[in-house]
Amino acid sequence: MASEGTATASPTEKEGGAGRRLTALLICAMAFSMLQLFLLGALGPRLVTELGLSPALLGLTTTIGFGTAAALSPAGGRIVDRIGPRRSLVLLLFLSAAALALIGAAPGTGLLLAAVALGGVPQALANPATNKAVLRAVPPARRGAVTGLKQSGVQLGAFAAGAPLAALAGGIGWRGAVWTGAAAALLTGLWALRVLPADPPPPAAGPRTELVPRGMVARLAVFSLFLGAGIASVNTYLALFGAQRLGMGPTAAAALVAVLGVAGIAGRVGWSRAARPGRAEWLPGWLACGALGAAVLLAAALVAGPLVWVGAVAVGVFAVSGNAVSMVLVLQRAAPGRAGADSALVAAGFFAGFALGPPLFGLLAQSGRYGPGWLLVAAEFAAAAAVAFLWAVRDRRGGTA
Repeated sequence: MASEGTATASPTEKEGGAGRRLTALLICAMAFSMLQLFLLGALGPRLVTELGLSPALLGLTTTIGFGTAAALSPAGGRIVDRIGPRRSLVLLLFLSAAALALIGAAPGTGLLLAAVALGGVPQALANPATNKAVLRAVPPARRGAVTGLKQSGVQLGAFAAGAPLAALAGGIGWRGAVWTGAAAALLTGLWALRVLPADPPPPAAGPRTELVPRGMVARLAVFSLFLGAGIASVNTYLALFGAQRLGMGPTAAAALVAVLGVAGIAGRVGWSRAARPGRAEWLPGWLACGALGAAVLLAAALVAGPLVWVGAVAVGVFAVSGNAVSMVLVLQRAAPGRAGADSALVAAGFFAGFALGPPLFGLLAQSGRYGPGWLLVAAEFAAAAAVAFLWAVRDRRGGTA
């Protein structure tokens, strides 16, 4: 009999350890896939000053990155279904590291925009790859909780950009902060190579999957488009709003993004756990209504400055949680073999919104009209709520898949 000092782990303990490692890797993959967005937003005041970017051009960086992600997402879903989650996650992390390294090296806007476009590729892989990993390795009873945790990785990236990396930029410069993020992504990719189980053999080539979303997937894609347009505007311009209109310093303004990120982690985990069948269908609409209220609070901050912190928390709790609940719905209802493709189509709508929202807001920010800008965001969230509630009503009546 083994002594206490040499006791070996039971199979259940080993499985639990493997599950925690997988969850941690999925959280990291989601964080690094979107880190460039949050860094560009959190470091926006420094980029405007040091690279001479205009507010409109800052919005264009988001458009290029997420336009690339939206265009590649349908193909990304098919690639993930074909090569497996391990290869996809490792590729995602290495591409994220490369994009961040190039952003840090950019001497001007040309290379900066090219690097941002490269960063759209891991964004296109993120949701299908992580969802595929959940379906492959996580028991059905835990999938909602693990999905919420891994989706919270996006907001962990927001926190990292808005707090430690923004503070680091104050000491070693914004390029050093971005390169630190690139090194972390590279190390995480090497960790994924070491600990993830091998992918199964690729499946035999079957019929080509549809590139046009239908039924529930189509409605979630449209909901995600409007939701993404509003969230991207907040992510891109919140720090600049704090610096230009509320008199905050660059580090304090970046902290707004960190606060949004922490609130988003709590919101995504909590709402995903609550998204059980029968309730999940109604949550996107209610979360979009909460997001509408958050946008109104940001507009009101022009009169009462402290409301910007409340608005940032509310955006995290409501707006950014909507995408996590959408992914829970996809996992609950995806046909066998369709999880990667359906996830990618919904993500394509989300990324298209990220590409479209900031340029529209940027036209207003360019002239300092942040009040109308936040009302535009409120209108986008209202449209998302309308789409979500219409689908939920039709779904209850049995009118849609």
